[in-house]
Amino acid sequence: MKYAVFNEDLTLRTCLISGVHQIPTSAIKVDDGLFLRITQETDGIWRLVDGEVVKGERPAPVPDYAQLVAVERYKREATGVTVDDLQIETTRDSQALIASTGLSAVLDPEYRCNFKTVTGFVEIGSAQIIAIAKAVRAHVQACFDRDLTLLRVIEAGAFHDDMLSQGWPDSSPPDPAELQ
Repeated sequence: MKYAVFNEDLTLRTCLISGVHQIPTSAIKVDDGLFLRITQETDGIWRLVDGEVVKGERPAPVPDYAQLVAVERYKREATGVTVDDLQIETTRDSQALIASTGLSAVLDPEYRCNFKTVTGFVEIGSAQIIAIAKAVRAHVQACFDRDLTLLRVIEAGAFHDDMLSQGWPDSSPPDPAELQ
């Protein structure tokens, strides 16, 4: 004999075979054909409805909105900034290099370096280095601020898909080729 066991919400928990498994008193006896369908057809949710075992549709997956926001923030973080007509990368690696260069500029007001921008090297001094570091930090912080705003909207149950592409610093969506 073959059996099906259901959860409290009447969804299928498992299938059992007498002589192989211990059969609980709550188990429902099923014929061989239904047993085979239950064990082989995984494209739906099996339920007990009015004493009958029926297959229903799976609920649509709920997107992980917080993860989607984090991914978008990470992309936006790396879109770059322009400071005094210099195009500056804002990837994580660039942020770290700019922060250390900024520290050197703070410690030594006469500090100068050859700094690589998106379009090539330029020689810059402490004041420009600090301006770049501040602009990069402001851009990155604005991305995190937008992330936090969206997380609060998600928690409030008011999130809409179009919000994911709006409100970021320089809200034009990044070119996918630039994000590689």
